[in-house]
Amino acid sequence: MGMTYVQKLLARKCGRDTVAVGEILELPVDLAMSHENAALVINQFKEIFKGTGRAPRVWDPQRIAIIFDHRVPAESSKTATNHKRTREFVSDQGITKFHDVRGDVGGICHQILPENGYVRPGHVLVGTDSHTTTHGALGAFAFGIGATEMAAVWTLGSILNIEVPGTIKVEVNGALPPGVYAKDLILHLVGLLSAEGANFKVIEFHGDVIRNMSTSGRLVLCNMAVEAGATAGVVPPDDETRRYLREEAGVNDELDVFAVDADAVYDRVVEIDANQLDPQIACPHTVDNVKPIDGIKGKKINQIVVGSCTNGRLDDIEIVAQTLKGKHVAEGTRMLVFPASWRIYSDALEAGYLRDLIAAGAVVCNPGCGPCLGIHQGALGDDEVALATTNRNFKGRMGNPGAEVFLCSPAVAAASALTGVITDPREVH
Repeated sequence: MGMTYVQKLLARKCGRDTVAVGEILELPVDLAMSHENAALVINQFKEIFKGTGRAPRVWDPQRIAIIFDHRVPAESSKTATNHKRTREFVSDQGITKFHDVRGDVGGICHQILPENGYVRPGHVLVGTDSHTTTHGALGAFAFGIGATEMAAVWTLGSILNIEVPGTIKVEVNGALPPGVYAKDLILHLVGLLSAEGANFKVIEFHGDVIRNMSTSGRLVLCNMAVEAGATAGVVPPDDETRRYLREEAGVNDELDVFAVDADAVYDRVVEIDANQLDPQIACPHTVDNVKPIDGIKGKKINQIVVGSCTNGRLDDIEIVAQTLKGKHVAEGTRMLVFPASWRIYSDALEAGYLRDLIAAGAVVCNPGCGPCLGIHQGALGDDEVALATTNRNFKGRMGNPGAEVFLCSPAVAAASALTGVITDPREVH
């Protein structure tokens, strides 16, 4: 009986020929990632060593990544103090994959890891963030864990009691029509599966559309797999994976690329005809409340947000800048743009995209997660409506439970910025 991609990955990591769905494993970890919540992990980590007479030491400082991104620059003395404590810990432990609040190395954790070559096919990657699923786009088994679990990983270098998950195969064939992007595809899939339809499972992406999709688009798909309840999303690595890691991430060492078994057994197979897709909108207050744009266009918008670990890459910013170039954001509508990393910010600056966005009336923010969460920048007022390229629209997600958040692609966001209402990008010229 054949194995799915994640089954094969887990078997290889454990030195076995096969693993079966439902088996419980102890997995060696290739990379353990945290952001500001590293401060919580540090507390739990030090508790493990209390009374042992041993100084707290992480198992491998080369395999831990810490990125400040949720509250940058620090918005309060509490955050600043946690940053300070984490910097001291990083220095003491010799952790090298540390990305501070700096213009040369900073950004959102789920962009920093791929663009720096920290993620590889065949890796087991854990992070104290639910959107760690993003990194399945490069063929890793990547999933979120809590602070206490991460403290144990820092100590042991492995994660205990992991059940081999079943897999949902998503086959996407045809071609995405003009004005329709990876974000529309994943919103459609989340709406189809529901917020719990992939609970404790992996979503494995296949088909012509996926094979022809850039890594940027694949990152979008795997990022939001968790919104259907999935433990992980994964794109089996291929030539595009190699190209990205070699040309964009600067990886030179050997890559562990392997394929899914032709006779792999799946819990479910979902087939999507991309030719039939329209731009999609996730309506308040759940990500699976998805409608084609015709059912929601015309809705008045107070604030538009472009960016996040979902859609803050250079191609996303290019779409928005090209739509807004020589035009203006509608009066009464605010537009915030925050690139996913300072590398992307710099590239967008050099390409002239940021100049065009600013001239159109958009506000370009530093890379970070603040507007997405509403804990730092871009919080909404009572009864306001936001349209965002981010990944969640739960009540209160952007800082105010009395507001509404709609989710969309960068193309929809750009078109809507010009009109002040939710607008189909295919109708803007």
